[in-house]
Amino acid sequence: LRLLAELALSDKADASTEELSGGEQQRVAIARALVHKPDLILADEPTGNLDVETGRNIIQLIDDLARPNHQTLIMATHSREVIGYADRVLTIKDRKLVDA
Repeated sequence: LRLLAELALSDKADASTEELSGGEQQRVAIARALVHKPDLILADEPTGNLDVETGRNIIQLIDDLARPNHQTLIMATHSREVIGYADRVLTIKDRKLVDA
């Protein structure tokens, strides 16, 4: 419930998937990924369906929750703003993973 509150979804705790917008569904997925504090979090465009401000808040929240728990976040994104939170950035060039 704390994560839902931080993701501005407290009022949707009892809602079904069909009652949520795409952005709300994405935020619920992020909460589900973080709630059990896994060692590794894989995120494919975690802010893809969100407006810029909400996306920034989500990435900040993931960062705030993952770092103190020593969790590793591997994220695929096209967002330059999201890349700014990374400790390391890799790109794919000629079908190879290289340091950016």
